[in-house]
Parts: sequence; structure tokens; C-alpha cells
Amino acid sequence: MNRYSSSVGTKNKREIVLLKGRPCIWGRCAFCDYIQDNCKSEEECFCVNSEVLDKVTGKYSALEVINSGSVFELDSKTLNKIKQVCTQKNIKRLYFECYYSYKDRLDEIREFFGIDIIFKCGIETFDEHFRNKVLKKGIVFDSPQQVAKYFDSICLMVGICGQTKESISKDIDILLKHFKYGCVNVYCNNNTPIKADEELIKWFDRKYGDMLRSLDNIDYLYNNTDFGVGSL
Repeated sequence: MNRYSSSVGTKNKREIVLLKGRPCIWGRCAFCDYIQDNCKSEEECFCVNSEVLDKVTGKYSALEVINSGSVFELDSKTLNKIKQVCTQKNIKRLYFECYYSYKDRLDEIREFFGIDIIFKCGIETFDEHFRNKVLKKGIVFDSPQQVAKYFDSICLMVGICGQTKESISKDIDILLKHFKYGCVNVYCNNNTPIKADEELIKWFDRKYGDMLRSLDNIDYLYNNTDFGVGSL
């Protein structure tokens, strides 16, 4: 498991760390085997996280923190360590993942760190039936604008069996129209029952790949390790 990346080749240059956190508050997404990386022992989490955070150099003045859930599932020692690293390495911007139900608590993190924070939320798709009945995300909202009120960046997932070209095209349109930043993830098979649609993935990359790769505000991850962290 690689837990540090200097983020070479990504847009909005930043270092990236993959940390261990407590179990995800939701933990029921049908496609996610990522939660196997969580841990109930805060001491064990901090032991891993401290070693990873010591690798941060601050060379881009930006750091993305990923964990198998939300920033709110990181232990207090880890949060303090991140803050210490930001001060020591002159980091001016942090990226954190956050589940939608935490939307009313985001200012707690902003106030704690006192620097620019970009919160990323895994919406996966704006097709409500597919998002909640198939992917089991447990995220309900009235409109994209409601999501954008809280989150500058969202993550979309494409290429899943059962998705349609029409719904994916609509998702991309919504992302580009309503959000400052985004991450588009091509789905990769794992040990869950949710499977990739290889033909749909090929269609998507032909239609949108070059465009997404050209945009400075969008990360396009064709493989789930394109950020350089995870099981490589």
C-alpha cells in the first residue's frame, strides 16, 4: 500500500497522502471495498498517519488528504499533525474528502486549519435512482445547486454496469456547469458485486477523455491508482 504521492502529472499540483481513519460514517456503498482500510484503534491510525505525513515536503504548498471515509473520521492527533505539517511546510491549501451528511460541519475544519480548504464529495452520479438504489450512497438532495452550496468539488464515477450514456453525459454537464473543481473516476472492478462496463468506459474515454484531460480544474482518473496512492 503506497500512502504518499508527490502527485506528479496531476492538475492543480499537490502532494497526496492516503491516511487511515475510523470506520466511515455511512459504510454501505455497494461498490466500495475501500472501507477495509479503516481502523477502530486511533493509536494505530496515528502511528501509520504520522509516518506518512512526515514525507510531506510542501513543494507545491498544497496537500490532499484521502482516507477511507471523511476528514471527520480522522483522529485528533492526526488532525493536529496535519496542521503542524501545514505550518512547518508552508502549505496554503488543503483538500479533504467529506461525506454529504457532514455538510453542516465543514466550517469546523476551516476554522481549525485556518487556510484554504477544498472539500470533495463523492456524489458519483446525479441520477438519484442509480446513486441510491444501485450504488447505495444514501445521499439525497434537491438539486446540483444545493450540493454546490457546500462543496466546491465533487467526484463522479463512470463506466458501471447499468449506467447509461445519457445519464453520464448529464453528469458531466452538471459538473462543468455548477462546480469549480471535480474528479471523474472510471470505475475499476474490485471484490464487490458492482461491475465495470468496458464498452461504456471505451465510449466515455473516446467522447470525453481528451477534453477532461485538458481542463485544469478537473482530475480524470482512468485507473483508481492514478493519484499514485493505494495498492499499486
